[in-house]
Amino acid sequence: MVSRVIPVAPFDLVIFGGTGDLARRKILPGLFRRFCAGQIPPESRIIGAARSELDDAGFRESIREALHEFAASKAGDPDAVQDFLDHLYYVAVDATGSNGWTQLKELMRDDDEGYVRAFYFSVGPSLFGPLAEGLRNHGLAHRETRIVVEKPFGHDLETARALNEELAQHFHEDQIYRIDHYLGKETVQNLMAVRFGNMLFEPLWNAQYVDHIQITVAETVGVGGRGSYYDNSGAMRDMVQNHLMQLLCLIAMEPPAKFDADAVRDEKLKVIRALDPVDPDQIVRGQYTSDGKMSSYREDAENPVSKTESYIALKSYISNWRWANTPFYLRTGKRLNARASEIAVVFKETPHSIFGIDSGRHRNVLSIRLQPDEGMTLGVTIKEPGPGGMRLLDVPLDMSFADALGPEAEEVTDAYERLIMDVIRGNQTLFMRGDEVEAAWAWTDPLIEGWERRGDSPKPYDAGSVGPDDAAFLINRDGRRWRVLK
Repeated sequence: MVSRVIPVAPFDLVIFGGTGDLARRKILPGLFRRFCAGQIPPESRIIGAARSELDDAGFRESIREALHEFAASKAGDPDAVQDFLDHLYYVAVDATGSNGWTQLKELMRDDDEGYVRAFYFSVGPSLFGPLAEGLRNHGLAHRETRIVVEKPFGHDLETARALNEELAQHFHEDQIYRIDHYLGKETVQNLMAVRFGNMLFEPLWNAQYVDHIQITVAETVGVGGRGSYYDNSGAMRDMVQNHLMQLLCLIAMEPPAKFDADAVRDEKLKVIRALDPVDPDQIVRGQYTSDGKMSSYREDAENPVSKTESYIALKSYISNWRWANTPFYLRTGKRLNARASEIAVVFKETPHSIFGIDSGRHRNVLSIRLQPDEGMTLGVTIKEPGPGGMRLLDVPLDMSFADALGPEAEEVTDAYERLIMDVIRGNQTLFMRGDEVEAAWAWTDPLIEGWERRGDSPKPYDAGSVGPDDAAFLINRDGRRWRVLK
């Protein structure tokens, strides 16, 4: 099977923070892969902008090294690398001052030449406002200009609202692309295809047939060099409020009237607003400790008295007709025993078993894997082969991209590649809207304020384990079990 690559319109893309880690690891290698795939028109230009005093040659050489490190499968072709680098330019710009803006404007092509103009804010959120203002004040923004902003979208509802208002002073909502790379993953989008493109699943996608849903994002790494940021954030702000919330919305939302940006985001917003508050006894926070080989969270964060959670598990309900009384279990953490991201839809048992108690308990489970190997598995119950009566066995119907696509699985587009191309196309379907961000914070803030007011401390768990014991009790007391991480 050969995927069809549709070129985008010619564009000028300016990456503020073009010398930073995200640009080197994800953004520019992703653009290089799209260039090799023939999706980027030859007239397009990519302009790095940062405070560092570099010229075009110096910037191109630094990106050459990044391509060999982070896009090695394509960087073996020196002609392709050089051709891509020839489309790169650099301007030293002071985001909060006046230096460099005139040079950047001179480099940009005129508005009437028909090129898409996009600006990627690969910088800290404190610079979003000054950059937006700088673009407007220096005549770099027009009605068709698009800006891309990275998370975090605020620290709480108040700061998120202020950030939205600040950006809205200079750009319309349909020009702002709030990027969450989880939404660009192939499997996340396949989730919508499975739900709304197959008669098999959608009639069963409700409280009548679904027992519960688990959403897991587990990491084996610690906070590493992000200690100071993470200690001011924690797992709730860093992962639940955005990544897990978005996955929850896609799993739970009603079918949109059509597959376009506002129709999809309207339905996601309804889910967030229907989320019940979470009682304190339905939340477990954890913090990893040293196992003798790996350091503890407090050592990594350089804060010996930190009460910040590196792990969180919670149970929530959605108060609407589709999901009434169906629990959603969410968990995410660092320094766990496996790196795995999964959405598991656990269906109810059959109302009556004709095979007797010896056949055991069996449930169908649809597992949507986001990492490390993207794909889906549907567990079905069959008869165990051989004589000796009707013994039942659960077996997987497995669809992984590696098996289904063969060698072409390597060509599955990275999340950043897809999302950046969507920016150029002007497609906001996979990007968060301002009211969606604020609604997520409105649900999250009371939970954080609650444990801060009570002075709760996170439960310790060994680095390399499955998390704190209390997280197992959270789901076990309901007669359920967490899915095994592997």
